[in-house]
Amino acid sequence: MLRALEIRDMLIIDRLDLDFQPGLNVLTGETGAGKSILLDSLGFVLGWRGRAELVRAGAEQGEVVAVFDLAPDHAARGVLEEAGLPAGDELILRRVNTADGRKTGWANDRRVSGDVLRRLSDTLVELHGQHDDKGLLDPKGHRAILDDYAVAGDLQAEVRDAWRALATARKGLADAQKAMDAVRAEEGFLRHSVAELETLAPEEGEEEALDSQRRMMQAAEKIREDIVQASAALGYEGAEGAMSSALRWLDGAADKASGRLDAPIEALARAMAELDEAARGVAECLDALDFNPAELEACEERLFAIRGLARKHQVMSDELPGLAASLSERLEALDAGEARLGEWTKSIREAEARFDDASGRLTALRRDAARRLDTAVAAELEPLKMGRAVFETEVAEATPGPEGRDAVTFRVATNPGAPAGALNRIASGGELSRFLLALKVALHVQAGQGVTMIFDEIDRGVGGATADAVGRRLKALAEDGQVLVVTHSPQVAALGAHHWRVAKRVEDGMTLSEVVALDAGARETELARMLSGDTVTDAARAAARSLLAG
Repeated sequence: MLRALEIRDMLIIDRLDLDFQPGLNVLTGETGAGKSILLDSLGFVLGWRGRAELVRAGAEQGEVVAVFDLAPDHAARGVLEEAGLPAGDELILRRVNTADGRKTGWANDRRVSGDVLRRLSDTLVELHGQHDDKGLLDPKGHRAILDDYAVAGDLQAEVRDAWRALATARKGLADAQKAMDAVRAEEGFLRHSVAELETLAPEEGEEEALDSQRRMMQAAEKIREDIVQASAALGYEGAEGAMSSALRWLDGAADKASGRLDAPIEALARAMAELDEAARGVAECLDALDFNPAELEACEERLFAIRGLARKHQVMSDELPGLAASLSERLEALDAGEARLGEWTKSIREAEARFDDASGRLTALRRDAARRLDTAVAAELEPLKMGRAVFETEVAEATPGPEGRDAVTFRVATNPGAPAGALNRIASGGELSRFLLALKVALHVQAGQGVTMIFDEIDRGVGGATADAVGRRLKALAEDGQVLVVTHSPQVAALGAHHWRVAKRVEDGMTLSEVVALDAGARETELARMLSGDTVTDAARAAARSLLAG
C-alpha cells in the first residue's frame, strides 16, 4: 500500500507531503490544476519512462519519495532480495532528477537502477486509464491474466515441466545427430586408424626402449672385441687365476707368519668377490651383445613404424596408446549411435505426448475460464450503460511453448453486429475506461493483494447513474485494499473514503500546485463546485449533501 508521497520541486509543485490511506482515495480539481503531475511524480520515483523535463523552473533538482507498506508475502520482497537489497515491512523509494537531466534512485537508502525501480513498480502499483499500455490493454499480458482468473497455477507448472522435458529431449537428439554426422564423416579414417593402431599396439615408453636397444646392437660389433679381452683378463687365465694362486700361497704361509698375513688374506678375499661380480657383469654384457642381425632389423622396423604413426597423427609416440583408446571410443560411439538416436526419439515421443496432454487440459481450462470471464464482464457492463457492448476472450492456437499452445486476447465490440477488435482500437475514451473497470471488477483483482490501483479519469465521458455505477465499482475494488482515482465526477468523488483537492495558486508571480486533504465540510463544497461550476449554489450544496449521504 502507498502510505506517503513527498514531492519537491517537480514541475509546478514546490513542496508537497501526502499521506494516503487504505480504501478509495479520490483526487479532484479543475482541469490543469496539477492532478496529472501527481501521477507523473509517482511514475518518476517508480522508474516509469515519462516526461523528460520534470524539475521545477529555477530549482537545481527535483525529488520524489514514496513510502510503501509491505505485507510479509508481498511480491516486492522477492525483487528486493534478487537485487541484493534489504527488505522490511516498509519500502522507501527515492529518486532525484537534476536540472541537467541526470536521474538517481534509491530503495531503502541503497542506490538502484531504473530497471530495479520498474520491476518494483510492477509489484506495487497498477495504473488504469486511457493510456494504460502495460496492464489490461497489453495483449502480451492477457494470457497471464486469464490464467490467474482460471487458477491455473498447478496445470501451468505441469505444462512447463513437460515443455522442458520435450526441449531437453529435442536438444539431446539434435546433439546426438550432430555427433553422429561428425563421426560418420570420418568413419573410414577411424576404422583404418583403429585397425592400424590395434595391429601395431604401441606401448608407453616403447620408443625409448627400442631406440636404446637399437643403439646397443649397432655398437655391439665395435665394443665386443674389447669386452672379450677384458673378460679373458678377468678370468682364470688372468686376474682370477693369479689372485687364486696368491691366496693359496698366503694361506699356506699364514700359520707361520704370526697373524701378519690375516689382513692381507681378508682384503684379497674381498677383492676376489668384487672380481667375481665384475666378471659376471662383463659376461652378461657379452650375452646381450650376442644377437642375430635379424633382431636389429626387426627392432628398427618397429621403431620406425611407431615414429611414423606418431607423425601421421601429430602426437608424441608415448601418446599413441591414449590416441588408440580415444579413437576406439569414437568408433564405438558411431556403432552405438543408432541405438542412442532411437532412445532420444522415444524420449521425444513420450515428452510430446505428455506436453500434448497437459497443454490440452490447460487449453480446456482456459476456454472454460474465458466463457466465465466473458459472462462476468457482460454483467458488469450492463450497469455501466454498455449492455449492448460485447466483450470476448479469444483463445486461439499459437506456437507451442512453455506456456502451452494458446494465444489469449481480450476483444470488444461496442455495438451488436460490429466486428470485434482490440480494446484500445475499438473503444472510445469513455467506453474504454468502462471496459477496463468492468474487466477489473470481473477479474476480482483486489488491491488487498498489496498492489495500489490507480485509475486516471476512468470516468471520463460518463455521468449520472453511469458515473455512480463506476464509483460503486471502484469502491468495491478498494475494500480491504487501496485505490487512487483521479476524477472529475462528483458521483465518483462522493464515494471516496478519503478526498484530496488539487488546486493552483500564484505566489511571487509563479504558478504552483497544492493538494489539500478535505474534511466533511470541505468535501461538500468541492462536490458542489464539481456540480455547479465556479458559482456554488444552494441547490448544488444540497445535491452534494445528497451524494455524500449515499
